[in-house]
Order: sequence, then structure tokens, then C-alpha cells
Amino acid sequence: MNAPFRTKAALPQWDLSELYASLDDPRIEADLARAGEQAQAFSARAGTLVPLAGEPARLGETLDALIGDYEALTDALGRVAAYAGLMAAANRLDGRRVAFEADVRARIGQMAALTVWLGPEINRLSDGALEAAARAHAPLLRWRPWLDQVRARRAHELSDEMERFLAERSAIAAQWPRLFDETLAALKVGPEGRSLSEALNDLSDLRSSVRKASAGHLSKVLADKAPVLALCLNTVIQEKALEDRWRGFSDPAASRHLDNRVDPEAVEAMVEAVRASAPAISHRYYRLKARAMGRSQLDHWDRNAPLTAKAPRSYDWDEGREIVLHSFARLGQPFEAIARSFFENGWIDAAPRPGKQAGAFAHPVVASSHPYIFMNWMGERRDVLTLAHELGHGVHQELARSQGTLLSQTPLTLAETASIFAEGLTFEHLLEHAPAAEQRGLLASRIEDGLNTVVRQIAFHSFEARVHAQRAEGEVSADALGRIWCEVMGESLGPAVRLNPGYEVYWAYVPHFVHTPFYVYAYAFGDLLVASLMERRAADPEGFAPLYRDLLGAGGAKGYVEALAPFGLDPREPSFWATGLKRLERLVDAFEAQVGG
Repeated sequence: MNAPFRTKAALPQWDLSELYASLDDPRIEADLARAGEQAQAFSARAGTLVPLAGEPARLGETLDALIGDYEALTDALGRVAAYAGLMAAANRLDGRRVAFEADVRARIGQMAALTVWLGPEINRLSDGALEAAARAHAPLLRWRPWLDQVRARRAHELSDEMERFLAERSAIAAQWPRLFDETLAALKVGPEGRSLSEALNDLSDLRSSVRKASAGHLSKVLADKAPVLALCLNTVIQEKALEDRWRGFSDPAASRHLDNRVDPEAVEAMVEAVRASAPAISHRYYRLKARAMGRSQLDHWDRNAPLTAKAPRSYDWDEGREIVLHSFARLGQPFEAIARSFFENGWIDAAPRPGKQAGAFAHPVVASSHPYIFMNWMGERRDVLTLAHELGHGVHQELARSQGTLLSQTPLTLAETASIFAEGLTFEHLLEHAPAAEQRGLLASRIEDGLNTVVRQIAFHSFEARVHAQRAEGEVSADALGRIWCEVMGESLGPAVRLNPGYEVYWAYVPHFVHTPFYVYAYAFGDLLVASLMERRAADPEGFAPLYRDLLGAGGAKGYVEALAPFGLDPREPSFWATGLKRLERLVDAFEAQVGG
């Protein structure tokens, strides 16, 4: 099997001391105590807005101050929460770390509950009163995007008491995702006791025997834990359904659409466009790949297999860093400088190790701090692209910090833009510098990345939709989850991919289903959006850069329609989705020309 990357000991581990020195840092308790006092004081101001509805100037000044204080408290709590979460992610087998994270979540939940009155009280004001307050106190206009989000949830708010109850209860509900994470982190796959990340990495090994063996070992350990993981998923879905019912959401994805500030019709149009494209893109590609590998049908463990038996090139950390930084430099010096700061300041944790959570992410922390990057570097091409992806997030988050903690939070419809864009530029660099003999393999890899980001994520979305619908009728067993999984994935992959026994438990390692229901469509949204942006960049690279910087710097201060207008793009138009899908289809055309129809 693939050995862990040979220079693993030299890989960076992040330095979190800018947040806190250790779990025993007395500043943690001091910050939590101070935040508790602030939360109590904030709670005492409940009921101060509605009586001022007839006094625009006083209302505007009071509301402006309240939102500013709410942001400051959110920032203070977010800093401690981020530290707890990052420490736990780095080693989920360390009982002290995970207990610390759980305790911090509980305490923060209690404090946050003291602030939940603000949104409902704002929504008890009329539109006219708010408009008059903004005219009378101009600084309030800064908060308009945040206020628009608050107003959008008006129809779905509960009583102040219920909102406070749900806020306090959130720390308890978080124990189900915690159980899910700790279960996966503790997995020992195969006779060598490999981690989940290493086992998944083996599914792209150049040796078919290794891929097959790893798939079998992975299926076995996931099947052993499937009852627990299914319970986590069922409980999260049931809790969400209960809250959705009380809030009046008729569709389980509706609250996510609202948070994303996206029209449900736009999402549905995208989903249907991707599903309709599957025969021409996904099904055709896997049929061609099978032919290129001398097969009539691929086993599921061959989906991401290399096309040749030649060992793929490996990259050491320094190589990967310079490739990614070069790609950011193509957008301009500000982008490259920000990306470089992550390497120079110890903001990246890349070393795989026992207990470390699988996967990769960029954590924005809060506006008063800076983001951190988390990944598991194995030295493969995919890791170079993952580094670019997460640094794209990091640069985006760093640029948006100037908006403040409340307005820097980018909706998911735009949150994947910079990450996928950076990944695309990095792939272009890899392709430009690859020997001719490697071109076909790289082209295949690029297509597979696109399929995994667009077609596969929409299949994940369909899986979620079906599971949530079935959960409404009763608990969905692990076996039933497996049947739905195989049906949905079979539809997306097509007949050229054989879903062998054991594949039915692969739903169990996807964290988004438990952590952030209905998140996954954002990946497809972002990829297709980036395809359109890259077309714009190709037409005018110099004119594109400042517009792109403004897009990222806006954070959550602009919705996706307003943010994309300067580029002449509108995701509400069907042609928008066609542009991205045609770009992917052209790659399959190029691959077909090499393989032969």
C-alpha cells in the first residue's frame, strides 16, 4: 500500500499560540468569564428597541450600538470556540482535548442563548421604522446586509423563550457530530491499522490489488461502525426535522437556502442541469476510462485509479508550496502575498498523525484573528490541489476579515469560489509543466476532480434529500441507507462503474451529512460558478483581478446576485449552469479524442 509520505516528520504543524498558549492558558477562563458578563449585560437590554419605533434617530443609534456589541461578543466567543475546535481536530484520540471542546461548546451555548432576543426584536419592528432609523442614523446602513438576513428569517422565528432554549440545547445536539467524528478518527483500517485518510488515499494507488484490498478493508470497518454512524445521522435528521417543523420550513433544505441567500429555484435548476448532464459527461467518461484501462467495466475502487501502471509523481512539501504560490501569483501580488503568509506564520497543519481528523478545511476563526489551514499531506498530486483549495478559502477569509465578524461570513453559494478557483489555476500549472507522456493522465485527473465536485456532490445532495424524506416516515436503518446510496450513486456514475458488495456503506464517511445538512450542493454551485469566472478571466486577465479581489473582500456583505453582477453573470439564468457543464464536457471530448470513441 501507499506508505505515509516519506518526509512526514518535516511537514508543518500549526502554531495556535496566537489564540491561546495551551488548554491551561488562564486567558481562556478570563475571556469566557468576561464574555459571560457581557452576555448578561446584553441580555438586560432586551426590550429596548420596540419602544423606540417612533423615534428614528434614537432607534438607529441604539440598534447600531446593539449590533456592534453583539458582534464584539460573537468575536470573543468565536475565538475560544475556534481554539477548542482546532485543538480537538488535531487529535480526536486525546480525551482531554475533546472534553475541552465539548465543555467550551456548552458554556458558549449558554452565553449565546442570552443574545438570541436581538433578532426577534428587530423583526418586531416594521420595515418603515427600520428605514427611518437608517435615514436618521447613517452608520446603521453598514449593517444592512446582516439586517436583511435577520429579516429574511422573520417568518421562521419562534418565541424568545424557545429561541433561547434551542440556543442552549445546541451544545447537546453537537454531541452527535462529535460521536461521528470520534468514531471515524478511531478507525484502524486493514491489518496495518491505517487511518481513514490513508485508506481513502489507497483507493487511488496505481496497483489494482492495493485498491481492491483497501476497499474491502474500508467496507469492513465502516460496516462494523455503520449502526453507530447511522444512529448519528438519523438523530441529526430527526432533530433538524423537529426544528424545521416548529419554524415552518416545509422542505429540509429550505433553511440552508435561506442561510445561503440563494433562491431555491436556482438550486433546483442547477441540480436538474447536472443530473441531465450525467449521461454525456459522467457516464461517458467512465466508459472511456474503462476502455483506456482495457476493461469493459470499472469496479468502484477503480473510479479514481491512475491510468498507467507507472508510479505517479510525488511532491515534497516545498515543491507543493511553490507550485501553489505560483498559481496565486498569476492573480496578482496581493493574492500571492496573503497565501505566502500562511506558510511563513505557522498557520497550516499538514502532518498526518494518529488521532488527527481526516480531511481538510480552512477555519476562519474570527475577524480579529486570522484563518488556519488543516489537511493531511501524503505527497500526491491530489494533495497539491487540496492545499491550493484550502489556501483559496484562507485567502478569501483573510480578505473578508475587514468586513468584521458578522459581515465576513460568506454564504455557501460564494464560499467555495476562491477555493475552487485556486485549485483550477494550480491544475493549469501542473498541466502546463507536465511531460507529454503524463498529459492524458492529468487530463483524466482534472475531469475526475470536476466530476467529484459537481456530479458526485449533486448525487450526495440527492442522497440527503431521499434520506431526509424517508426519515420522516421512521428511522432509516444502515441497510436502507446503503440501498439509497447505491441507487443514487449508480445513477450518477452510470453503467460503466460496478458498485461491488461493500460499497453500500461508503455513505458513512461523509461528514457533511451529519455536520452541515445540505451543504454539499455548494461545491457544485462553486465549481460551475468558477467555470464562468475562469471564462471571464481568460478574456481579460488584467481587468478580472481587481473585480475578483472585490468579490472576495466583500465576504457576506453581498449576496451572490449582487456579487457576480460586475462580471456580467447571473446564476438565476439557465445559461449560467450550461457554461460550466459545457466546460467539463469539452474536457471529456478531449479525453475521448485521445482514447478513441
